Amino acid sequence: MANLQIRNMPEDVHERLRHLAQKSNSSMSAIVLTALERELRRLEWHERLAQHPPIDLGVDGATLVAEARAEREAELAERTVGE
Repeated sequence: MANLQIRNMPEDVHERLRHLAQKSNSSMSAIVLTALERELRRLEWHERLAQHPPIDLGVDGATLVAEARAEREAELAERTVGE
């Protein structure tokens, strides 16, 4: 395995890492490695997403979300009335 040394880390970041490691009963190295892996996966996902052409759904996302919420609320209201 390779090693990585981080220089000039701000004291507050170091303290937050130490606190998180202690709180999660883990090492600082494990916390940093997990964060780096998560960030790399996120960046790779964005790169893959950017390779796909945009899809026009004919309606904006906010409208779709509002419709889905309205449907869910109607279903919940029907269940509540039936009880």
